[in-house]
Amino acid sequence: MRDLAELDDRVTHCAACPRLVEWRERVAVEKRAAFRDETYWGRPVPGFGPPDAAIAIVGLAPAAHGANRTGRMFTGDRSGDVLYQALHDVGLASQPRSLRIGDGLSLRGTRITAPVRCAPPANKPTPGERDTCRPWLARELLLLRSTVRVVLVLGGFGWQAVLPVLGAAAWRVPSPRPKFGHAARATLPATDGGPDLHLLGCYHVSQQNTFTGRLTPAMLREVLEEAKHLAALA
Repeated sequence: MRDLAELDDRVTHCAACPRLVEWRERVAVEKRAAFRDETYWGRPVPGFGPPDAAIAIVGLAPAAHGANRTGRMFTGDRSGDVLYQALHDVGLASQPRSLRIGDGLSLRGTRITAPVRCAPPANKPTPGERDTCRPWLARELLLLRSTVRVVLVLGGFGWQAVLPVLGAAAWRVPSPRPKFGHAARATLPATDGGPDLHLLGCYHVSQQNTFTGRLTPAMLREVLEEAKHLAALA
């Protein structure tokens, strides 16, 4: 895959994990009552953002009635509402809500992706599904190599999934490995002579975290502002 456009197209045709294929397609047929008149995406979801992004935001996986419905990462559910509002607040998104493909939204210097591209049952991919999907994220980050300076990971699952990818790409993961936590930060030295990478952690924008106040809008904005600063997008 020579560029991100080709990668994104090929991602949408992946059928490597039978359990995920069955689930994403069944959800797209059965639907949720509130969306019964909509046509669900029902396929793997590609990353979203410009091909020269300086910040890569890594989540977990598409939500069954969110990105699996709309075809865009973190779009169509309350988790996405929180994330895109914060991105807009700090100047990284052109509008505060992401509704659907073609709604005019654009991201500034930021790309949103995930280690698993299909909606998993109960939002829990298996370790095998995570590992099978890993080459997509690995290639995506390599294609961003010339511009990416910060990887911001939402949640512990994404943190554990992305570390092997970074280590096999252009950066050296310290030993012992950095531990996940909100506002966790580590610098990964480059192994290819290019710029080092800043790795940041943030609690996931799940409803469980945002409804309980474990992750507040202010906390999310603070981490995004730090990512902007480290990526020289201020």
